[in-house]
Amino acid sequence: MAGYDYMTQEDYSRLKAELDEMKTDGRSEAAKAIAEAREKGDLSENAEYDAAKDAQGMLEMRISELEKKIANARILDQSEIDISKVTVLSKVTIRNKKNKKEITYQLVSESVADLKAKKISVSSPMGQGLLGKKVGELAVVETPRGNMEFEVVNIGI
Repeated sequence: MAGYDYMTQEDYSRLKAELDEMKTDGRSEAAKAIAEAREKGDLSENAEYDAAKDAQGMLEMRISELEKKIANARILDQSEIDISKVTVLSKVTIRNKKNKKEITYQLVSESVADLKAKKISVSSPMGQGLLGKKVGELAVVETPRGNMEFEVVNIGI
């Protein structure tokens, strides 16, 4: 994937909004929490102050992560995606060869992957097994319990 995060305009806008919120409200709340804890006296034994500083550090780390994701973002237009084979942002319906169950996933970049929303990363074992497959082809996915076989039933947007 060459270090790029491929995403839709919607995903990009969501990340940008989260970053903007953290930089404004998040930072001011962290500063307020540190100021309140500082007023409570001796900083060397002030657990509240330590917790507020840790929370600020975590916030800054998340801001840095989001800035990197946004800097490496490449927005793809879903209408221009080739659905003749499985690619980034395509929705693929697969059938488990063992139990015949079907499920639909959308392949996305790692930064927007969310299994609950049925968005799997192209760099995951499942994503790697599905990339480039066409309808009717068999995808073999390596798992800790052995290889699993899935038939590609449908590819869409």
